Amino acid sequence: MTTTITETPTASPRQRRLPRLNPPLTAGLAMLVILLAAVLLGPLFSPYDPLKVDFAEALRPPGAVHWFGTDNLGRDVLTRVLAAGLVDLQIATVCVVLPFLIGSTVGAVAGYFGGLTDRILMRIVDILWAFPFYVLVIAIVGTLGPSTGNMYLAFTLVVWISFARIVRGEVLSVRQSEYVMAARLLGYSHLRIILRHVLPNAITPAIVYAMADVVLTILAVTALSFLGLGVQPPTPEWGVMIADGRNFIFDAWWISTFPGFAIIYTGIAFTLLGDGLDDLLRPKG
Repeated sequence: MTTTITETPTASPRQRRLPRLNPPLTAGLAMLVILLAAVLLGPLFSPYDPLKVDFAEALRPPGAVHWFGTDNLGRDVLTRVLAAGLVDLQIATVCVVLPFLIGSTVGAVAGYFGGLTDRILMRIVDILWAFPFYVLVIAIVGTLGPSTGNMYLAFTLVVWISFARIVRGEVLSVRQSEYVMAARLLGYSHLRIILRHVLPNAITPAIVYAMADVVLTILAVTALSFLGLGVQPPTPEWGVMIADGRNFIFDAWWISTFPGFAIIYTGIAFTLLGDGLDDLLRPKG
């Protein structure tokens, strides 16, 4: 009797080193690079002053001279869209990074130590969580006054609770793992265990959520600016531009349309980036 042995082809070392293609991550990164290049290098191909008023050029439709047209004050819409993109990305970054750091710290401490520390911190989180996001933000900005600084403060005071809940839930499961138990037996300090053993294994969901939160933050910033509670004119900002163009929506549609497209493009870029990171960082079972 002859036994036939079928060899299973194995991947070459070069094939094993190649990472699996992640289309959402690749597309999101590409769109984000294009966006950053546009807002940073915008003055090179759109030489107009985003704040300069020229009534002689008011309400010009999109054309060869003004690609996105001009607004009711004669300002180039393309230049203002790019300048506003830099403003919105800066605000969104600050309004996500600060809450991410604060919320991750609170969630890690609450989840790791548990007991009374966990109950006190989580009751504070539960109280803030009971209020709708926009109600709290509008209340804080409305009380302190409309400005970029107050908007930073409002978002930081409100958004951190989401990161705290996410990180705490992950830390609760990680703290019982064998490597954390071993670190405790070796006499490592609590700070070292949290920073080197707990957080690196619990922070991934918070990072993925941060990408989605950038989109939500940009939408919230533009909404506040549209209502007059965020970035103040004449500083170019997507929400402000949409608000400026609402009275000319039928005669000069481009004033509000192109900032709206910019918001949609940015939202898609960060959403794809978040989906790609989720797929890349999620533990493979």
